[in-house]
Amino acid sequence: MANPAIYPRLVEPRLDEALADTPVVLIHGPRQCGKTTLARMVGEARGYAYFSFDDDVVLAAAREDPVGFVGDLPERAILDEVQRVPELFTALKSTVDRDRAPGRFLLTGSANVLLVPKLADSLAGRMEILRLHPLAQVELARTPPTFLNTLFGAGFEMGNWPRLGDELPERIVAGGYPAALARQAPRRRAAWYRDYIETLVQRDVRDLARIRLLDALPRLLTLAAGQTARLLNVSDLASPFQLSRQTIRDYITLLIRVFLLEKLQPWHNNRLRRLIKTPKLHLGDTGLACALLGVDVAALKSDRTLLGQLLETFVFQELRRQASGWEDAVNFHHFRDKDGAEVDIVLETSGQRVAGVEVKAAATVTASDFRGLRRLKQAAAQRFAGGVVLYDGEAVMPFGDDLYAVPVRCLWEEPD
Repeated sequence: MANPAIYPRLVEPRLDEALADTPVVLIHGPRQCGKTTLARMVGEARGYAYFSFDDDVVLAAAREDPVGFVGDLPERAILDEVQRVPELFTALKSTVDRDRAPGRFLLTGSANVLLVPKLADSLAGRMEILRLHPLAQVELARTPPTFLNTLFGAGFEMGNWPRLGDELPERIVAGGYPAALARQAPRRRAAWYRDYIETLVQRDVRDLARIRLLDALPRLLTLAAGQTARLLNVSDLASPFQLSRQTIRDYITLLIRVFLLEKLQPWHNNRLRRLIKTPKLHLGDTGLACALLGVDVAALKSDRTLLGQLLETFVFQELRRQASGWEDAVNFHHFRDKDGAEVDIVLETSGQRVAGVEVKAAATVTASDFRGLRRLKQAAAQRFAGGVVLYDGEAVMPFGDDLYAVPVRCLWEEPD
């Protein structure tokens, strides 16, 4: 497979824009998703010096004297894995307040500083935060992302596509981490993911929080992988442990901070009174989920329930990754009411336009599969842009105004 460093990243144009008008830019996302590669590629072309806090000497110097460390930095610097030195943010604020030249500092972080209000607030108005995900399917295919434009634009044109078939579970199991994808054998990729979890828990999680049972986290993450794309049920996650539900909630928050888990909040509307308000849980990457569950392509093909769950997470993460480079900010939700109507993924733009995506692992679609999308369309009224049922079929077909059945591969491929 090609060197992962050469994959185009959808967020790069946003990064260029931010460096042109903002003093501090932070790229955050999970470890090994490509943050350092992107930062060095973009930054070194502009003359940035590079410092990594994974280097123990650099880390010790910054912790010992954060003000002096920042004061001695060159005019432009990349600071890698900055979450390991949270005390640096105050020193950066003081330096930037003396000189607000754009693009002074390019930071990377493997923990979500937005979940630590003091850190986020210390650079408010001075820092732009960009999320980098593992590789999207469009990045792997080196094709332009067109799905969101079509979904919020003129809609999908009728046409035929070849079924993905076995290629679909193969993509789900492979996931999107560049270092894992660089390994040809699926067995070796799974080994990489397992080692990744072990290293992350022992290093980053230990840095972020003092918790009693570090060995509980991989077990909890494995249970969460089995719950991916389902409503969050803390009691089910807590039952195998001798830990309180509050402790499990704290551990989930910790796993969210390092981008291994994600909560998908429910979409709401003042016109609707009977909505389920529980968030859904998603793993950050399906390759990671499959490795945790010990599932290979053959096992996934034979378990249709698990395939459906992981396909939903796969689609959700692909949409999240594509949205990171889109021109309009997109918020993601799910929709479910107490009558059982549901939409797996609801997308809402900053202009409050709403679209829905329902995910099916089957090769056929019927009118009943659009029940939730019709309910969403009714609730969103004139704000509704479109709804699709993504399925492993061959045809793009309309199912009413602004509603379509669309093959999954349309997420990353353009028609011939």
